Amino acid sequence: MKSVDDITLREGMRVSELIDQFSGAGGFTAPMLAEAVDILESMYGPERSTIFLSFPAAPVSTGMRGVLRMLVQRKLVDVVVTTCGTLDHDLARCWGDYMRGSFEADDEVLLEKGIHRLGNVFVPLDVYGPALESRLQPFLEDLYANEGVRTISCNDLVWRMGERLADESSILYWARRNRIPVIVPGITDGAVGSQLWLFRQAHSDFHVDLLADETLLSDIVHTARRTGGLIIGGGISKHHVIWWNQFRDGLDSAVYVTTAPEHDGSLSGARMREAISWGKLRPKARHVTIPGEATVIVPILAAALLDRLNEG
Repeated sequence: MKSVDDITLREGMRVSELIDQFSGAGGFTAPMLAEAVDILESMYGPERSTIFLSFPAAPVSTGMRGVLRMLVQRKLVDVVVTTCGTLDHDLARCWGDYMRGSFEADDEVLLEKGIHRLGNVFVPLDVYGPALESRLQPFLEDLYANEGVRTISCNDLVWRMGERLADESSILYWARRNRIPVIVPGITDGAVGSQLWLFRQAHSDFHVDLLADETLLSDIVHTARRTGGLIIGGGISKHHVIWWNQFRDGLDSAVYVTTAPEHDGSLSGARMREAISWGKLRPKARHVTIPGEATVIVPILAAALLDRLNEG
């Protein structure tokens, strides 16, 4: 047994130095954060892992969008797996501002004022649905009429969106610039998906080929020597990462951040160790599940990781 060490603070301390002390501090979340940073750093070792980043849409409406963008911008991840709402919010925030709100706001009043509430974030109606439609329909028409596109993969569609953006705050902009695949298996479940459906009503020979994205994922997992995952939240984005990695006998390492309790029976609540029984995480894989709120935990992990990598 080892003794519990006190955390000591000093002026000018870097985030990574604080995290280094967490491993000996005991408690609940602190040792998990220390383990998570160690696991993430190991993904960038001599035999660099192919790193999957997965997350749902909601964090993109918050300041955590900047952290996710940074990971893509600095090529610290190799594949993004997410939901349609990520496209919605990333695009909408290029064209207008979301506002800080309150969980306790009167939703009937917000409806009257043309404001959508996403937790404690206010999304103005004129920044979201109408703004997306006014830009996406001409974009799709240009692809169809001027470039002759009739069938396109979701990833290629996302990259085409990203190349038309001039906003460096955008995740899609950097994904296209750095040629990092963005896989959206549930593309119809959001505003962008609705615009695709609407365009299809007048252009019946236009198709989004989701199976082409599955082939891309197959190529990635079967050619990777090692794979790692930074998995934020659950649902389809989490499952698509672990599902595809089972075809190579599982992820070699994983860090999972979730607010869901294990005993609600959901995939979001399932700890990473459960994935071992499915062959989605290797039995000897280094992994940790951190119960907690991602908009706090992920920026801390990313800041500590940057410290470590810049020192190396």
